[in-house]
Amino acid sequence: MISGAAVAVGLGVVALVLLAGAFVAAARRGGRRSARRSPAGTSPARAVPAGTAPPPAGTAPPPASPSGPEAGHAGVDDPDPRAIKVGDTIECQGVRSRVMGALYLSWQGNQWTEYLLDDGSRRDRWLSIETRPGSDDALHLEVLLWTRVPTQGMIPAKTTLTVEGVEFFPVERGTAAFRGEGVSMPERGLLDFADYRAADGRLLSFERLQGHRWRSFHAQPLPPGSITFHRRADLA
Repeated sequence: MISGAAVAVGLGVVALVLLAGAFVAAARRGGRRSARRSPAGTSPARAVPAGTAPPPAGTAPPPASPSGPEAGHAGVDDPDPRAIKVGDTIECQGVRSRVMGALYLSWQGNQWTEYLLDDGSRRDRWLSIETRPGSDDALHLEVLLWTRVPTQGMIPAKTTLTVEGVEFFPVERGTAAFRGEGVSMPERGLLDFADYRAADGRLLSFERLQGHRWRSFHAQPLPPGSITFHRRADLA
């Protein structure tokens, strides 16, 4: 017969195993919340209903449910930027640009789209749109404007970098698969990236198509109401 002390010890071991399992599960859930391109200090503005499956790369998902505008995210009354297509014309912060191409990217379960913009100034600018998990486990829409930064052949190191007098700390790096659409876009390929963040929340990203040189960009979160777009047919 098993003594009462032995039963107590056995129950204690079982309890410890269950607690350890719960801790590991929570840690894994927390890790999945760390999505690419998430500047510090931004909070979600538009939530996608729970259980909504992410759309296939290159397609626009249905409009999401609003929950109060914040900088860096689409506002409640704004046109849904996920509906932007190659050939459209967008207006952002008073500047009109043509959407010349798009990269539909995926990395470790995260999917986002980067649109190549042409505003006639020969500046290398991209608009990125990503639906990502927030701190409340709901999905939120994030919109960032990326502008090319001259770094004179700098290679993204795994340590801190100083660009234009600002110190940036490494956040994450990896290789994303993509499908391209539009002018001068490869049909498919791999994109290396390395993201850095400054103490004030500014984001710096290095990217390169495999086989090409590194290019660097600063990110600017877009406030509500800063994007409108027109279909190519509407402008004809």
